[in-house]
Amino acid sequence: MRYESWSQRTGLYLAWLVSLVATGGSLYFSEIEGFIPCDLCWYQRIFMYPQAIILGIAAYRGDRRIVWYTLPLSLIGGLISLYHNIEIWFPKLGEVAPCRSGIPCNQDYLNWLGFITIPLMALAAFILITIFLLLARERAQLQEDADEQESAE
Repeated sequence: MRYESWSQRTGLYLAWLVSLVATGGSLYFSEIEGFIPCDLCWYQRIFMYPQAIILGIAAYRGDRRIVWYTLPLSLIGGLISLYHNIEIWFPKLGEVAPCRSGIPCNQDYLNWLGFITIPLMALAAFILITIFLLLARERAQLQEDADEQESAE
């Protein structure tokens, strides 16, 4: 069997941990701080929240086949988050298709260190989850290859 890195062995757990932190942070900002989510924030939540549950179950069961089902959630959520960040970086873009509820999508409640915004944190979370899922997928592929070799012998 090939060498497995620490990140390949723990990729699924790390993806779950990131999704938990992102979900918890999202709920903290809206429920405790009282920040009203914009439309794009809601769409990102739609793709983040299920991952916290699905990845938790998969990590507990050690089921790496779940990667094929959660990876699209992470990629689509990441694309929405990227668009949201582009709207913040280029505010005139928000005038083309403005948000219909909550606050405008090109406005953010916080700006830590002059560049860290809530949509940027969401984008970072989706990118990290995608990376960890891809690493977990590599391990799943290694396991499938080993199983095929055993059955052939």
